[in-house]
Amino acid sequence: MKFLLVLAVVLVAFWVWRNNRSQDLDRGQAPAPRKPLPPVAMVACLQCGAHLPENEAIKGPRGAYCCAEHRAQHERQGS
Repeated sequence: MKFLLVLAVVLVAFWVWRNNRSQDLDRGQAPAPRKPLPPVAMVACLQCGAHLPENEAIKGPRGAYCCAEHRAQHERQGS
């Protein structure tokens, strides 16, 4: 008797899960495709040559750098 009760609970749980799942699929719950991001211009650091997005680069009078330390080093070498 105990096994029949467990079997009935499992079957009801499976039925509920399957009905909820099919309702989600019927509603078209698929995630909307994302639009690709526009391309970003890349620049090379004048000190080490590392490439990084232009909007993340540190601008100096001589060009773009990956960090403030490289900007300072390059400006000291040029003096």
